[in-house]
Amino acid sequence: MSVSPAASPTAVASRHPGFWALTLGSVGVVFGDIGTSPLYAMREALAHTKGIPVDMAALGVVSLVFWALTLIVTIKYLVVVLRADNKGEGGTLAMMALAQQAMGRRSGMVFLLGIIGAALFYGDGLITPAISVLSAAEGVVDAPGVGEAFRPFVLPTAAVILVALFMVQSRGTASVGRYFGPITLVWFVVLAAMGLNHIVREPSILLGLSPHYGINLFLHNWVLGTAVLGSVFLVVTGAEALYADVGHFGKGPIRTAWLTVAFPCLMINYLGQGALVLADPAAAANPFFRMIPQFAYWPVLILTTAATVIASQAVITGAFSVTQQAVQLGLLPRMTIKRTSETIAGQIFVPAINTMLMVGVLALLVIFRNSSNLAAAYGIAITATMVITVLLLFIITRRHWQWPLWAAAALCAPFLAIDLIFLGANTLKFAQGGWFPIVLGLGLVLIMWTWISGTRILSAKAHRDSIPMADLAETLKARTPHRVEGTAMFLTSDPTVAPVALMHNLKHNRVLHRQNVILTVQTADIPRVPPEDRVELGPINEDFRRVTLHYGFMETPNVPKALGLCRQKGMKFDIMSTSFFLGRRSVIASAHSGMPLWQDKLFIFLMRNAANPTDFFSIPPGRVVEMGTQVSV
Repeated sequence: MSVSPAASPTAVASRHPGFWALTLGSVGVVFGDIGTSPLYAMREALAHTKGIPVDMAALGVVSLVFWALTLIVTIKYLVVVLRADNKGEGGTLAMMALAQQAMGRRSGMVFLLGIIGAALFYGDGLITPAISVLSAAEGVVDAPGVGEAFRPFVLPTAAVILVALFMVQSRGTASVGRYFGPITLVWFVVLAAMGLNHIVREPSILLGLSPHYGINLFLHNWVLGTAVLGSVFLVVTGAEALYADVGHFGKGPIRTAWLTVAFPCLMINYLGQGALVLADPAAAANPFFRMIPQFAYWPVLILTTAATVIASQAVITGAFSVTQQAVQLGLLPRMTIKRTSETIAGQIFVPAINTMLMVGVLALLVIFRNSSNLAAAYGIAITATMVITVLLLFIITRRHWQWPLWAAAALCAPFLAIDLIFLGANTLKFAQGGWFPIVLGLGLVLIMWTWISGTRILSAKAHRDSIPMADLAETLKARTPHRVEGTAMFLTSDPTVAPVALMHNLKHNRVLHRQNVILTVQTADIPRVPPEDRVELGPINEDFRRVTLHYGFMETPNVPKALGLCRQKGMKFDIMSTSFFLGRRSVIASAHSGMPLWQDKLFIFLMRNAANPTDFFSIPPGRVVEMGTQVSV
């Protein structure tokens, strides 16, 4: 499949003066995770080659690394998957929304794939900071003049760094984010320099670029070969970021950064580690830190720590972005989402997710205690996410790109086969720690499924027990209650029936405002809605109007700002004499609802801890009136 000329780096560079700035930025954010894999990937892969001749092991592992990076990252993601963007945005949820659009209907299977992919993403969000920072801290043990005396302090040091990282999230990264690209660029250059030094000494390692040596490793011992393959997958963890971050940097800058910086520098370093092992088999115990020259050890170690912190920051920011998408698409309850920059849309902070990640990362440190044990937990969640990406890609290829079945299958089948092979290899690590991200993912799938099911049950009950809005409007026209000046806006998720807050206002206050608006906020299956399509107005009768606000799944609703657009469409009102009526539901568990009792209680817990709609929709608190009602679920 060829890349369209419009997406080529040269074409983009000629049209966008910030192309090279975006390319540098993508080096730091997009490739921060995959860029720290040399710390542990070769070490873990070589650890499974005991009993295999050193030259066969080193050349075989290097061969598998090279072809994994080539087939999965370069061909699958850069050439193919990046084309399946949703109006410029990527990621599992963006792909799910695009697949739903392409099918023209809501598909339960596609929806489930999106939920599972989003849930598994958080597993990577926990493991990446833990394994990266812990690997850097372990490097102090090999530092000149330190040695084993520091080993008891490795875990506390990693914990302190990680806690500090999570504590500063609320301040945003706009001030330090500009340094991510340059620091990571220096990191990649240092990786290449260290690798080149050893390749020159042992140039025979270049033979490992041939697929023959990787295949030969399997032919020699397929059991050990499968175990090696599971660890080799560590070199491509972070590849999903290529797709997830396409909306922030664009396809051209990401492709350019990978092909000119990340890929060559990573491969030179992996070849260098292999060359070192050929010359000194004992270096296989920790090849990355053994290849650092003694005179440069401390500067490289400091740079290593900075690179792991940047990689962790990129994953944490990604978790915030996925959470925002999940909340907007109705997969999770409303959460407090704070903007940490007035100019950069992607700079957000989600306190609940930040706390969850921090607790989870510290739990990983306590449970696994070293990076080798954490490496065993790494891989299963990401390979499963990659399988989901290919399945969604097939749907998009067939329905959105309108490819014939044979062509879509010919494109996706090889990628699916590769991902399933890696998934099978990683399942061997389930008992050694691979269970952790799977358990976490299943827990999040349960939470999402409970929230979706509970909200559907509540919506169905509200629709069944409510009066159609058109009927109520006609009734009030015949028997008009006392009228008061001003505008009343009633927020509801279903504009076809009378909102609970409106019914309570009529029942208890016995008044009707001069102007009444039934206000609905809807999330579209696209990342961002153009301003001209933000507001949709519709009359009910002379007393009531229907206003629908449309937002994309990458946007944060701001009701007062959107209502300002209503004036351009002929709707006149004064925000200072407008009251916003919200219906607050008090939910009680019922043994006869559509869910088991324990799931009812989980849903109630999620509802009680959801963010206040006043804050979520940025409504002025002084203009809000809440009306309560009790409902069983």
